[in-house]
Amino acid sequence: MTESFLRPFGPTNLQLSPLGLGCWQFSNGTGLVGKFWPVLQSDMINEIVRTSYEGGINWFDTAEIYGNGQSEQLLARALREALPADSNTYIATKWWPLMRTASNIGKTIDERIHLLEGRTIHLHQVHQPFSLSSVSSEMKEMAKLAAAGKIQHIGVSNFSAKQMREADRVLRAQGLRLASNQVKYSLLDRRIEQNGILDTAKELGIAIIAYSPLEQGILSGKFHHNPELVKAISGPRKFSTPFRAEGLRRSRPLIDTLELVASRHQATATQTALNWLIHAHGETVFAIPGASKIHHAEQNVKAMRFQLTADEIEEISKVSLFACR
Repeated sequence: MTESFLRPFGPTNLQLSPLGLGCWQFSNGTGLVGKFWPVLQSDMINEIVRTSYEGGINWFDTAEIYGNGQSEQLLARALREALPADSNTYIATKWWPLMRTASNIGKTIDERIHLLEGRTIHLHQVHQPFSLSSVSSEMKEMAKLAAAGKIQHIGVSNFSAKQMREADRVLRAQGLRLASNQVKYSLLDRRIEQNGILDTAKELGIAIIAYSPLEQGILSGKFHHNPELVKAISGPRKFSTPFRAEGLRRSRPLIDTLELVASRHQATATQTALNWLIHAHGETVFAIPGASKIHHAEQNVKAMRFQLTADEIEEISKVSLFACR
C-alpha cells in the first residue's frame, strides 16, 4: 500500500485512498440486487481484493442489501485470506431502510459485525432516504452505535442537500459529524453539481463517495468500439439507456476525448474518467469502482498514479456536459 495516495476523508480522522473498491459485485447472485452481476468464485474475489490493496486501495464499500449480507461475508473472507494479518484496511457498509424504522439500525448492527468477522465498521451509512422514520431518528440511532463503539463514523447515501444538512445538524448536537454522502456521480451523470449536493458537501466539509463512476463500464469505451459486447452482458444493465445505440452515439465524443487525454498519460479511458472524478473537486470526491475481473482491479488502481492538469479536467468537463444532456 502506497501512503502517498491517501487523503483526509471528510471531517473524520480517516486517511483513505481516493478510490475504494465497490463490492456490490460480491453479492453471490443473491437477493434483491445480487442478480445484477455474475456469481464470482471465492478465488477471484480474493485476487480482486488483493490486487486492489496492493495497488493502493485501502478501503472497501459493501452493504447489507448486497446479496443479503453475502457481499459483507465474502469481503471479510477475502480480507482474511488474501491480505496480511496486519494490513491496514477500512470497511464501509450500509443499513437498508426501506419499510423499516430507525430502531432497526441497532437491531441489525450485530449481524453486520458478525458477517464482517468482527472487523471494525469504519463507516456505517443509511443506504437510502426512504424509510418509516425521519432523518433525525436515523442519525440519533447511528449516534448510539458510535457511542457504543460498534461503528466509527456515520454516512448517508442518496440523500438530498437538504437531508444532508439535517443529518449533519442532528449529529453535531450529539458531538459528531456527518462523514459522507454516497451518490451516483460520473462524467455521464453530473446531477449533484446542479442540485446542491456537491456544493453542500464542500461547504460542510463532507466527503462525496461516487458510485457507478464508470456508468457500469460504459466509460471504458469498449462498448463503443465493439457494440456486439452489449449482447453478451448478463443482467439488466444491457437494457439501460447508456447501452442502447442512441446512448452509445451520444457518449462517443466523450470517449474520444477521454482516449485522447489518456494517451498523454499512458493511461486508458477508464483510468482517465476515474482520475477526473477524484481530482476535479479537490479532495472532496472519492469513488468506488467495482471489479468483477482481475484486470478491472488493475485498471482501477492505475487511475491513482497520475493527475490530470487543470486544462485537461476542463477539456473533459466540457465534452461531458454534452453527453449528459
